[in-house]
Amino acid sequence: MNIHAATQLLLDARNSGVVLDWRRLAVGDAATAYAVQDAQLLQLGPVGGWKVGSKGDGAEPACSPLPASCVLASGALLAGPQWRLRGLEVELALRVGRDFDPGDTLPAREELQGVFDAVMPAIEVVETRLGKLPCDNPWAAMADLQCHGALVIGAARPMPATVLELRDVLASLSIDGREEVRARGGNPADLWPTLSWLARHCALRGMPWKKGQVVTTGSCTGLHNARSGTLVEARLEGVGAVSLRFAG
Repeated sequence: MNIHAATQLLLDARNSGVVLDWRRLAVGDAATAYAVQDAQLLQLGPVGGWKVGSKGDGAEPACSPLPASCVLASGALLAGPQWRLRGLEVELALRVGRDFDPGDTLPAREELQGVFDAVMPAIEVVETRLGKLPCDNPWAAMADLQCHGALVIGAARPMPATVLELRDVLASLSIDGREEVRARGGNPADLWPTLSWLARHCALRGMPWKKGQVVTTGSCTGLHNARSGTLVEARLEGVGAVSLRFAG
């Protein structure tokens, strides 16, 4: 299958809400998956940010651009048939404070700290056009914008004076007032090497970071699911709170 055909299948599924059989996506490697991501963003609108994650075991991170239309402010109401799974991940997000293009170099932590101007609590809403999670073909899931539904972000706070590390983050998630999880260090990724990888990856992909974009760095709580009609609240200690509601 060519990139155009895979892209059109995913866009059709996104627009119709009809589940797409992942076996129809002949995506067999990262390069093809990223090309399908790029082709979708040409149709879905400008890039509002990036999601990146790492297993923290030396494996290469994986990422996806996020449509600006899917980056929402805290308090968002999510309504419609596209919210089938209502998967939830509490994440630490950083705001890009200036355009940044490192070219083919891996920027050092000290340089990256000067690129970001704010941190924010975030809830990524995980959805897939491919029927179920996890998908039996991880490359197909990557092509599907890494199963991205929306990124809901709380108020921005200036970058802290101390060096941020994901292993220090205390995160909590509540649904309708009931705490589902509270975890410290739930994200195994090494933050600054992961961000360095992403900065170079985006530059080489021809999509370097732009001022105002948001980079979200992977789940600090694991994946949880909500019912329709529920209020979802999350907090990152020292960073802030964020909420959303699913329509009934």
